[in-house]
Amino acid sequence: MSTQVPALLDGLVDDAAVFPPGSATLPDALAAHRRHRAAWYADLVGPLLLPASTVAAGELTGLVDPGEGLVIGLIGDTGIARLPFALSFLAPDGVTARQVEVAVAKRGEDPLPGIAELLRLTDAMPGVEAIYAELPLTFGLMGALDALAAARADGVPIAAKVRTGGLAAELFPTPAELAAVICACRDRGLPFKLTAGLHQAIRHLDPETGFTHHGYANVLAAALAAADGERMETVAELLTVVDPRPLLERASARLDAPRPLWVGFGSCSILEPLTDLIRLGLVNGGYDA
Repeated sequence: MSTQVPALLDGLVDDAAVFPPGSATLPDALAAHRRHRAAWYADLVGPLLLPASTVAAGELTGLVDPGEGLVIGLIGDTGIARLPFALSFLAPDGVTARQVEVAVAKRGEDPLPGIAELLRLTDAMPGVEAIYAELPLTFGLMGALDALAAARADGVPIAAKVRTGGLAAELFPTPAELAAVICACRDRGLPFKLTAGLHQAIRHLDPETGFTHHGYANVLAAALAAADGERMETVAELLTVVDPRPLLERASARLDAPRPLWVGFGSCSILEPLTDLIRLGLVNGGYDA
């Protein structure tokens, strides 16, 4: 039985081990990430996500062999303006930042000034393949997506990032809200990334928090439907279902094709989503990590 990760799932899960709720120490996260990158399911795994504050404090120094070619995603917890400073710490340790992710506004704030500030810094981020502007699902969202799409059309490797969970109910978008984002990105030819709350494959109620979480298999099916030009109502309906069969039907028909629109999501556990994917039959294999 093949254990190859299908093209549809390539790079789906970024390694967010150091972030809550996992909150692994940096040495432990690095050791686990090396195991993931050497495992049979390595194609599922994106870069190790690290806070800019950790990198700028020099905490990677001494933990990384410059010859190992570590690839990370830099999370701009110190703000937009400090991104180039954090990036400057990577080259001496032989580390590459494949992507940069940063919030451009808080809830209720206009995201356009933050987007403009981020765009002014793109020349100071050489070698970064993707820049994700995290947008609040409140004021000015569609205008922000327009601005990102315009910059992308001009050759800037920028895309959208949206939160799908957190410590408060308002941080969980409704299926209709998330479908609107997916379809708006589709209409603008704009890739998007998601973060927070996507702990399991299928939409579910978390008994500990009382919040209903989106499922990443729901999002995958919704993104496929949007890419196929289906209406927002259909996309929203796929985000609501708790029966995996209609989700698997869409995904299974596209396993050998690259994933459209949705870049992926960060997870503090790699094995948890992998286990779900195996259980659902989207990935064949077992693991010994």
